[in-house]
Amino acid sequence: MYRYSRADLQRILRLAPRQLQTWEKAGLVTASEDYSFFDLVQIKKVRDLCAQKVRPAVIRQSLEAMQKQVAGMENPLLEAGVYQSGHRVAFRHQGRLVEPIAGQFMFDFSSDENRVVSGPSKGGPELVVTDVADLFAHGIKLEENPSTQNEAINIYLKVLEMDPVHAAAHINLGTLYYNRQDYSLAERHYRSAIQIDPRYALAYFDLGNVLDETGRVQEAINTYKTAIQLAPTYADAHYNIALAYEKMREPRKALQHWRAYVKLDTTGPWTVHAKHQIQRILQGDTLKLVHNRRVN
Repeated sequence: MYRYSRADLQRILRLAPRQLQTWEKAGLVTASEDYSFFDLVQIKKVRDLCAQKVRPAVIRQSLEAMQKQVAGMENPLLEAGVYQSGHRVAFRHQGRLVEPIAGQFMFDFSSDENRVVSGPSKGGPELVVTDVADLFAHGIKLEENPSTQNEAINIYLKVLEMDPVHAAAHINLGTLYYNRQDYSLAERHYRSAIQIDPRYALAYFDLGNVLDETGRVQEAINTYKTAIQLAPTYADAHYNIALAYEKMREPRKALQHWRAYVKLDTTGPWTVHAKHQIQRILQGDTLKLVHNRRVN
């Protein structure tokens, strides 16, 4: 992949040296003397957000919050649609618009208005819009509408033609096929994502879902556990392991994962169910203990 010098970066994106240094100090940009194409795409989005009066510290907080909300997501600027929302940042992921600092899903009345994209500039050449990152972002947009999901699939396949090691494109293709119950194709793409990036926790979680749906429950449990090893705060992985152990009629093994889930997600919609499961398992163990004492 072609590399760009620091001077190239500043020239292409029309950045002043002090501006780039400010973003480096804020933790938004890694200080370097050469950059990949994807580095340019990310820095371009940072530039566009700052141009819309979003402070660098808020951008950094939004990125960190998004990574915590979506376990396995390494780079929200590339893996999700990016929007300016007032003085904050919102991300579109799996068809939902979320403001990660507040942890709130948002109504999307006019999603195209605030999307962070840049058109041609009067000041000189701009980064080419027909690149992998823009194609991927377009796929995310098409994915939101059931009537355009076939187009989204074609876009993601095009992304993989241009960049065969684009793990996030494999993930999104897998999810589209999974939702269509085409588990064979979904599994193929999730496994491809893992092969490309063995530390991609989200890929293991999604693969676990396929394995569970196709009756390979123990293999699913092992795969969910790998996701947790990579992302220890992955609440949904604990939840799904607990469900899988319930299927296998191993409530005590499920118990530890129900407990882990309610510690990680104290107010989510599934927390009530998890607490009920904990109570049911503990009551069952108490009744067994009382029964055994009476027999003895």
